Amino acid sequence: MPSAAPSTATPAHVPLTAEAEIALRESLRRCSAKTVDAAVAYGQTGAPQHIPAIIIGIIERFVEPELRPRLAADCDDLRVIEDLGLDSLTMMEIVMLVEEVTQTKIENDELRGLVTIGDIKIFVDCRARGVTPPAPAKVILGDELRNRMPITAPFLFLDEARVSPTLATASYRITGQEFFLAGHFKGNPVMPASIMLEALGQLGVLHLLAGLAVEPGKVVGVATIFFASTDGVRCHRVCKPGDVLTLTLKPKRVKEPLAVYTGSIRVGQEKAISAEEITLTFGIIDAPPAPEPTPTPAAEPALAQAPVAATAAPSVPSTAVPTPAA
Repeated sequence: MPSAAPSTATPAHVPLTAEAEIALRESLRRCSAKTVDAAVAYGQTGAPQHIPAIIIGIIERFVEPELRPRLAADCDDLRVIEDLGLDSLTMMEIVMLVEEVTQTKIENDELRGLVTIGDIKIFVDCRARGVTPPAPAKVILGDELRNRMPITAPFLFLDEARVSPTLATASYRITGQEFFLAGHFKGNPVMPASIMLEALGQLGVLHLLAGLAVEPGKVVGVATIFFASTDGVRCHRVCKPGDVLTLTLKPKRVKEPLAVYTGSIRVGQEKAISAEEITLTFGIIDAPPAPEPTPTPAAEPALAQAPVAATAAPSVPSTAVPTPAA
């Protein structure tokens, strides 16, 4: 008989007792009524569809009031520390409360991979369903980023990036030394919108090279990726030297030879540019053979040293002047 497929059913759930519900409501007393209702419903049924409301509600309780409106929209790409101003100790408080309400466990080494709200939602949902959470996004920066990209300075507009199959984010600081700023505009350097779209396209290139799963023995060809089109572009803010651009790119449809993304750039909490669709073309090629390992030369045996025989010190001729005879 063929083996059964691995189960993705939610583990057996024990409904909340009356005492446990009272304790749960007490733990969430500073959260919204919507959050408490979702937590009680999850506690009674174990239905994972309540998890997103629980996660958002608990995070909202710790976020400064002026930033809470950001949680009302599509916020899965928001980074809980960089974008919402939460420090590591507050993040630990959030994790402990999420663990208590959802009856899940997040180890410290797993916590390092939970950067965005979406990361937390997916991780807790998988734990609640009893399935393995996806691997955390890969952080790419410095030489690794430059080596992966077919684009180089002075036309590379990514300082560091974070890539997973479902999301790519990056940052770029406008230094003021970019070659095109001298003429755009005279005495008033402004980052061109076309260059910001180029940066989003570059992030798409990195996503294809680092985050797209292909069949064994195949890879995305570096020389096959090209910018195809954009649609629904809106500019919201002027960007100048000193601004740090935060880029976000989400795949909408990816099937060789086209990859369609939705993208945006912001500076701090302000939206700078958005694009409903950014389309790249790409091709799948055979993976290059792995390089042959360089053999390590065998260490030469150390020369045996013969014992040095002790020798008498050579005699030194006397330099004394003889005393003349009387």
